[in-house]
Amino acid sequence: MFESELILQTDKILLRPLVSDDFQSLIRLTGDPSMWIYFTKDLSVETEFSDWMESALSDLKNKTRLPFAIIDRLTGNLIGSTSFGNISFTDRRIEIGWTWIAKDSQGSGANNAIKYLMFKYAFESLCFERVEIKTDVLNVKARRALQRIGLEEEGILRSHTLMTHGRRRDTIYYSVLKSEWNEMKIRNGWI
Repeated sequence: MFESELILQTDKILLRPLVSDDFQSLIRLTGDPSMWIYFTKDLSVETEFSDWMESALSDLKNKTRLPFAIIDRLTGNLIGSTSFGNISFTDRRIEIGWTWIAKDSQGSGANNAIKYLMFKYAFESLCFERVEIKTDVLNVKARRALQRIGLEEEGILRSHTLMTHGRRRDTIYYSVLKSEWNEMKIRNGWI
């Protein structure tokens, strides 16, 4: 799972492990503060982006999180990042998160392709039993997208996460189980 050669791809999107050389390409995408309202860091601030990047690479080295660079295969450009984290091999459970996509690539279908690749890898290659995603209860757009592709809403953890500017986030959890994966693929036209 933590191999540097790992590539997940469709005809439009490629995911590969994040590397330090991605810093300059990614930081150019983070300048709009409005992108980070529901994120735990304001990556439009260079020091916060540097901390985020350092943390992602450290987690990768320690094999506690697998951060990916998201690449638009039509242009070859990096358009954001996403990760697998909170990995429990014993429980066969993994989380998809830390996802952000450049403003000009939002609404392009990239997020749908990313989720497909990650679910497919988690269920079909890693043979995990559960994939979970969490988001800010206030992030209605993300919540609708997760429900649209077929994740089950599980519940809200109150005052769960410290956000930028001192706000405390109520976190809502979603999941999909391996037994639901085939139906999800059909529902989304992923097969």
